[in-house]
Amino acid sequence: MSDILLVITNLPDVQAAGQLAQRLIGERVAACVNQLAPCTSTYRWQGKIETATEVPLLIKTTKAAYPRLEQLIHAAHPYELPEIIAVPVTTGLPAYLDWVSQETNALKE
Repeated sequence: MSDILLVITNLPDVQAAGQLAQRLIGERVAACVNQLAPCTSTYRWQGKIETATEVPLLIKTTKAAYPRLEQLIHAAHPYELPEIIAVPVTTGLPAYLDWVSQETNALKE
């Protein structure tokens, strides 16, 4: 099994998403961040149904880098309760998975 994770979060606008993506790559807690097109999210918050436009981020990282990544997302995120979901990557192109691992472990060298 791989130690690679796909982390998903949503930001309220393109600028916030881009800034967070740059920070995560700069801090080397992510190897790659995909900023997707804005989407409409519908959810229940504090007893009311809400709808908002959000910008999803798909973040490739490792289990070892995840705690720091979560800390950075939470600290920089404008939402009171940000979505931060980590999905284990069970298989993938070995060379790509190795690259993700190398990029997020570079500070340890």
